[in-house]
Amino acid sequence: MKRLFVLPGLAAVLLLSGCLPSIGPEKEEVIQENEEQIEETVMIPNVQLKDEYYRTLIPIKKSASRGLVVNNIYTKYDIQEAEQGLMRLSAQHFDTKNHFFQEGQYIDRKTASAWLARSSTNEAGLNPPEAKGEDAEEKPIYLAHIIEQNYLTLTDEKKVRLSGISIGLALNSVYYSNGKETEIPDAELEKQGIAMADKIVSRLRAKEGFQDIPIVIGLFKQERRNAIVPGTYFATAFADKGKSSASGWKQVNERYVLFPAPADIDNYRDINTTFSHFKQDIDNYFPSFVNVIGKGFFKENRLQSISIEIPIQFFGKSEIIGFTQFLTDHVIKYFPNIDVEVSITSVNGPEALIVKEAGDDEPFVHIYRY
Repeated sequence: MKRLFVLPGLAAVLLLSGCLPSIGPEKEEVIQENEEQIEETVMIPNVQLKDEYYRTLIPIKKSASRGLVVNNIYTKYDIQEAEQGLMRLSAQHFDTKNHFFQEGQYIDRKTASAWLARSSTNEAGLNPPEAKGEDAEEKPIYLAHIIEQNYLTLTDEKKVRLSGISIGLALNSVYYSNGKETEIPDAELEKQGIAMADKIVSRLRAKEGFQDIPIVIGLFKQERRNAIVPGTYFATAFADKGKSSASGWKQVNERYVLFPAPADIDNYRDINTTFSHFKQDIDNYFPSFVNVIGKGFFKENRLQSISIEIPIQFFGKSEIIGFTQFLTDHVIKYFPNIDVEVSITSVNGPEALIVKEAGDDEPFVHIYRY
């Protein structure tokens, strides 16, 4: 087994300010004052953990609309995937090698709240006007939240500027009202999402300095309340410089599946069989374990990664080490060509972690010490 160590490093100390930020190269200070005459020192991490990850400006600036997401998105899984999935869509347009990430700074809390309102409550509201009685189910709240992400690049003058914006629209697949649940058809969700996206792009273009900023749009379908797998983005489009609406809409074929999956899900029969054999081996050798739950991420109908949670009763450290070694062998055996993360927990918290990237012969294994 091999252990993974990440060495911290900060390559540059710079100054950042203004609506469209500017920073300088390593150890070179660049001064730019914003309207409040405030200067801010930031750093760029030297380490990029993976090619698909963006480097983030430090200190991290909180989203201008932070706080709304907890109230508007049902589960922690949807919150995480709405952000991470939008990064994946953004990487198709904003190269991770030369773009830096920053949480959205241009749609503030007041603006986001106005856009999320019903049009009968706020003229800027993107949701349909309120209806009463039986008609209320026909006018659900479609748009639950707006996720904004900013992408910046280093110019020839050694300054950073805003080079792209990504907008994720978190849409309700189920509308809850007066104790009733109304499922929203996918076609209607897509229709409403595209119409809202065009309005948002048009409003951003009206802001000073945003006429030539490329904009990525993603439509995210929330899962039901209490779901233990996240929803996913199902459509995306791009508004190039100067374009007042998004174009080139295309489907996003991503999905999370809970394992063991129902036997009637044909698309996942092979991996479901593999997972069942993996689980059966654990049950045969360690029958006292509570459960084995897997969450698989599929892209273009192919399994990309799987995370496995194994809650255990409390055992001595030697038994945990033995069980972890047993699991490591079986991870290598059953999942040789996909990314796998296995988390072993007890009532005391995390006990062990196994991480294996696709194609690796040896995973990273860590047993927690208390």
